[in-house]
Amino acid sequence: MACDFLHLAVAGVRGMSPYQPGKPIDELAREQGLKVEDIVKLASNENPLGPSPVAVKAMVESLSELARYPDGGGFLLKDALSKKLGVNPEQLTLGNGSNDVLVLLAEAFLDPEASAVFSEYAFVVYPLAVKATGAEAIVVPSVNYGHDLDAMASAIKDNTRLVFLANPNNPTGTAFSQQDLEGFLEKVPENVIVVLDEAYFEYAAGGELPDGVELLGRYPNLVVTRTFSKAYGLAGARVGYAISNPEVADILNRLRQPFNLNLPAQFGAVAALSDDDYLTESITLNQQGMVQLERGFAELGLDWIPSSGNFITVNLAQEAMPIYQALLSHGVIVRPVGNYGLPQHLRVSIGLPEENRRCLAALSQILGQK
Repeated sequence: MACDFLHLAVAGVRGMSPYQPGKPIDELAREQGLKVEDIVKLASNENPLGPSPVAVKAMVESLSELARYPDGGGFLLKDALSKKLGVNPEQLTLGNGSNDVLVLLAEAFLDPEASAVFSEYAFVVYPLAVKATGAEAIVVPSVNYGHDLDAMASAIKDNTRLVFLANPNNPTGTAFSQQDLEGFLEKVPENVIVVLDEAYFEYAAGGELPDGVELLGRYPNLVVTRTFSKAYGLAGARVGYAISNPEVADILNRLRQPFNLNLPAQFGAVAALSDDDYLTESITLNQQGMVQLERGFAELGLDWIPSSGNFITVNLAQEAMPIYQALLSHGVIVRPVGNYGLPQHLRVSIGLPEENRRCLAALSQILGQK
């Protein structure tokens, strides 16, 4: 008799489904018989500029050392981050992308006797990380596609150990203010850790959104997570980090796998932090692209969720999957979000001006044929 290996897995894992990434360009090229260079990918919130040339140069120069293990403690990257952010290196935990540190937080503080709170339409990694531990997931209904912070505070139970917040949120792009965040943190018991996911923080920087790092001194139970995958253009290098109270960082670093951040990634991230011109260009391009897509959607008579990230989620007012499939046949990859409970929406990453035009033109043609 064949063994039922799924039955052998722990209960939390048995109830999970694998994370579904955006469709790769090469895969679409094979499926549709298209040339790779004719495909536009606006599915995974990647930086359309590509990586910083400064970061690429540093990574290439590091390749001669590939026979050696990377610095397991990430000294150079932690040093650069501590100077950039005004924190102590002891407050930092490095991850293989920020997903890594989100999972570490769940592994460190959740078990089948605990619970975690997050919002409806929250990043899919939160429920995946929580389910894997066997903890109870408390999903709080959203307001206008965003976090209802008052309801989330009220949802905290005696056994709640983590609350996940995303600002801006993925996939909706919604955000909350400094006042709202501080009001929420005042309500949270000190033994409940608040994870503030700021993966898209750099795109919204400029004072309109809170900077979680500035609040760490007042709220020891706050953990801020960030990434180099978005505004810094290093999604393929997988570099993320958490900034927290040193005691929390110590716990996370006990769990963190040795050498979880490879050598070229560490050197690339250090260099990327120094390239202020690249970051400014990325932010400016994103702001211009956001306006371009919003105008295009308005001309098509479509509504969208106002976004503070590097993507925009558009409401098609009809089942989105057929339109997603039709866009693929035009060589345009976007992201369906039916798995988030948004079956009539598509998430569109901000691309280069020509890529945005391609997406809008294809969408116009497809909708005009219906």
